[in-house]
Amino acid sequence: MSTQLRLRYFLTFWLLSTTITGAFAQQFGGNPPSVKWRQVNTPAVKVIFSQGLDSVAFNIAGVIDRVNPAVQPTIGNRQKKVSLVLQDKTTIPNAYVGLAPFRSEFYLTPDQNSFELGSLPWADQLAIHEYRHVQQYNNFNVGLSRVLSTIFGQGGQAVANSLSVPDWFFEGDAVYNETLVSRQGRGRLPYFYNGYRALWAANKNYSWMKLRNGSYKDYIPDWYPMGYMLVSYGREKYGNELWRNVTHDAAAFNSLFYPMQHAVKKYTGKDFKTFRTEGLNYFKQQYQYKSIIQSSNNSVINNEFPAFVDENTLIYVTSAYDKLPQFTLNKNGVETKVSVRSRSLDNYFDYRNGKVVYAAYRPDLRWTYRDYSELRVLDISTGKERQLTRSTKYFAPAFNADGTLIVAVKTVAGQSWLHILDAATGKVIDEIPNPDKLFYTYPKFYNTQTLVAAVRNSKGEMTLAFIDIKTGVAKYLLPWSFNPIGFIAVNSNKIYFSATAGKNDRLFSFYPATARLLEFKSNIANLNQYQPAVSGSKLAWVEFTVYGYKVNEATSTSSQWIETPQQTIQSLSDFNISVLAKDSSANLLGAVSTPTLAVSKYSKAHGLFNFHSLIPDFSDPNYSLTLTGENVLNTFRSEVSFNYNRDEGSKQFGFAALYGGLFPFIRGGVNYTLDRRSLFNGERIYFNEKDVYAGLQLPLNLSNGKNVTSLSAGSDVYYTSNTIQDPFRTRFRDRNYTYLSHSISFSNRIQQAKQHIYPRFGQNISLSYRYAISSLTASQFLANGTLFLPGVLRNHNLVINVAHQEKGQSNAVNFSNNFPFSRGYTAENLQQMNKIGVNYHLPLFYPDAGLAQTVYFMRVRANLFYDYTRAQDTFSNGKPFNADFRTAGAELYFDTKWFNQHPLTFGVRYSYLLDNDIFGGLGKNRIELILPVSFF
Repeated sequence: MSTQLRLRYFLTFWLLSTTITGAFAQQFGGNPPSVKWRQVNTPAVKVIFSQGLDSVAFNIAGVIDRVNPAVQPTIGNRQKKVSLVLQDKTTIPNAYVGLAPFRSEFYLTPDQNSFELGSLPWADQLAIHEYRHVQQYNNFNVGLSRVLSTIFGQGGQAVANSLSVPDWFFEGDAVYNETLVSRQGRGRLPYFYNGYRALWAANKNYSWMKLRNGSYKDYIPDWYPMGYMLVSYGREKYGNELWRNVTHDAAAFNSLFYPMQHAVKKYTGKDFKTFRTEGLNYFKQQYQYKSIIQSSNNSVINNEFPAFVDENTLIYVTSAYDKLPQFTLNKNGVETKVSVRSRSLDNYFDYRNGKVVYAAYRPDLRWTYRDYSELRVLDISTGKERQLTRSTKYFAPAFNADGTLIVAVKTVAGQSWLHILDAATGKVIDEIPNPDKLFYTYPKFYNTQTLVAAVRNSKGEMTLAFIDIKTGVAKYLLPWSFNPIGFIAVNSNKIYFSATAGKNDRLFSFYPATARLLEFKSNIANLNQYQPAVSGSKLAWVEFTVYGYKVNEATSTSSQWIETPQQTIQSLSDFNISVLAKDSSANLLGAVSTPTLAVSKYSKAHGLFNFHSLIPDFSDPNYSLTLTGENVLNTFRSEVSFNYNRDEGSKQFGFAALYGGLFPFIRGGVNYTLDRRSLFNGERIYFNEKDVYAGLQLPLNLSNGKNVTSLSAGSDVYYTSNTIQDPFRTRFRDRNYTYLSHSISFSNRIQQAKQHIYPRFGQNISLSYRYAISSLTASQFLANGTLFLPGVLRNHNLVINVAHQEKGQSNAVNFSNNFPFSRGYTAENLQQMNKIGVNYHLPLFYPDAGLAQTVYFMRVRANLFYDYTRAQDTFSNGKPFNADFRTAGAELYFDTKWFNQHPLTFGVRYSYLLDNDIFGGLGKNRIELILPVSFF
């Protein structure tokens, strides 16, 4: 990567830093043109939605309008209307609010796991959490943040806010809001604290920087629970105004260095280290631990969803920091791999008679806001897997007793149905009516006429229910409550499940014949208990530890099952945050009524040129300013740019645009450059240059099963005109020409574990061909391919790169050079070049250490490489030119995080030149600073 591109990468990274609540945000051109968009407007929000989602849009607008003014004083009274787009074609439970541009998107498919995100109606949950981010951004545009916003637009505010207000506050404050205004919220869910509870149980006293930045070797919880504990403790001890004052000062940069820490000390009287220690200890002291959880090898390995194959054999899903998710058999303590699991949104599966069924994730071929959850069946004796359904949205599948039928939850836009499918063909046999409009989770066959499931009602309350397969009529087995219930197992007419009981998630059994509720008591149990499996007298379950999810197994005796009143699972703990109940905004969600709002058409052409950020790029010798824009629907990107080149004194004005609302993408632009210069017989010749281009791009996502695969093809036409300036016009002619540029790229790889530097198997192939079609003769062809292979150890990679570039011998102009020349040499655009590069990547160590809350080193890794380029050309006298460019060297990479949240990789390269650097400097030894880019 050139110095200019490296610096541009760095600056762009900072300017696009935003607080986003999910990893799937801002997907360009994700909806087909057939979608008809509608809108409803209130003073606080514009909700944009497709046909059929009117009631959802009304409800979201109603929740925001009711909750917004009540909780606004605790963060500030500034308000700016936000555009919110509802996406109902994706299976991913997610949402985000972002700057640059300022907008929000809700992905409307709820999660099956009620312990993780809660059981509130999904649209309500998103509204009370995500709109808090809107309030944060509106009120963090102050002081120096506002200055940067005024100069650089929303990107300027994004940078300032990310440097002054940490991500733990953004999310912790939003989780507090959802917990305050509802009767549930993650702050009341024991599952939410599993990570920190595991650390405390294992007596892991990690540094603050490690807790903030994570680790490649040790389990570290994310910043959501950390943020909630600190935010809620602050409110409990110092009042509701604390964080409004703290974040105002921080975002304003009242202290230029460590603004958040200084603000905390100003308003609490305690330095930030003391405050955060007290805040985390406030929650830690609420638990008593029986023992320290130990592991045989101290590696993070998750074993989830155990199922009995027989009395002595379990099957479960295993995932680790250095392994792909796989199905594993455990027979008498000896583990055997069955098969790698296809890409999935969770690890849930069901087992029966030698077969495993689970839901696998598959993206749409073209539209990124449309994806699928398809059923797959695995034969554990052969390891063979087959796809049972296609283009479906099924979740939590389960076999009947003889394995001939499957029940699965179908979910679309928050609505839920139960389907019965033929286990051999995937054909839908029956769609069970849903007269009570329930949301089903983890259904199981109770018998041939009845299903049992954990269900949610329209309020978000949960219970166990029998569902009649013919009529869909539900019989509720327990009283409704906001306590999450899930992970159901059926054995001998008893129902086993996990449920929240106060500050813990515990195992329960229920016998419908007597309506007795029993709680499992075990000396093994130390943490929260999930995912029960029963076979005869054997019981298995899962607990989360500091080394991942671990399966416990015991002989189930009647003395271990203690009858308990049903009220045990009818109340949630506030974890001693009493201010939740005292606040006037408590449980506002229960008082929200859905309004009827005027619906109007939302034009796809609305706000196409939505310029939001001014991005500076000072990458000597180029100094540029780029005004970037993107519309709310994320279908049109545009930029206006100015660039000054110090070397030649040229000034370039440009415009570029990309439209992704059609199939394929349409792109184009124009650049006009003043005072370009070239050298002729030692004399500088000045000219002006105009470039106009337009083209098409076809992006396809071919991912399926275990592979991540993409194919992209594009074609562009370019028109270039050079106008000679006075006084050179008498001796030189103007030149203009037109050329075509075609490209195709293919990428395929398997999944990657956390510690894998690159996929253990993958391919990357790109082809490009450019040739003039008028006024002159010129052509250039480039082929570039990379093969990823496993190394000696699990986290090592052998990476082989080959490339070929060839241009016409009589080329009148040179096209830009993208050939991956041997490292260390000064590259030239020669007539024919062939290259092979061999790389061996390996991790060296995981420091998990940082400096002054500024830079944190997560991993140090190396790459040993050898490059060989063979170049051919022809001198002006017709004599052939041949040369070799061989390099051997090493690269040292540092995977870091800056300011406790921003990832950045940089490195140093040493190249030893085995041949002369014909076009560059002297000497065999070269050292360069590098910033790597992703191959995929």
